[in-house]
Amino acid sequence: MTEKSWQLRQGERLVGTLTLEEADMFWSDCHFAPGPAWEAVRPLFAAARDAWARGDEEAAVAADEAIHAEGLALVPADGGEPITDFLIRIAEETARFRY
Repeated sequence: MTEKSWQLRQGERLVGTLTLEEADMFWSDCHFAPGPAWEAVRPLFAAARDAWARGDEEAAVAADEAIHAEGLALVPADGGEPITDFLIRIAEETARFRY
C-alpha cells in the first residue's frame, strides 16, 4: 500500500507536500513538507492559526479567505483530479484539510 499524498501548488509553484497520516469524517491530517514557494504564503497560514487560537472568528475567516484567494490547489500524487475548493490549516510540519 502506498502513502496517499498531495502537492500543494500555486500554479506551477510547489508550496509543499502533504502526506496523509489520519483521516476522520471531515478532516485529513497530514505531515507537511514545505516546498520552494512556502515562504511566500506562510504568513497567511500563521495569521489564520493565530486568529483561530485567540478566538477572533472575523479575523480567522478573513485569513481563510485570503488563503483561498491565493489560488492554491491540492494535486494528488496518484494523478487524480486537483482539488481547488478546500479549507486548509498548516502549522510547522502539520497540515489538515477538508473539501
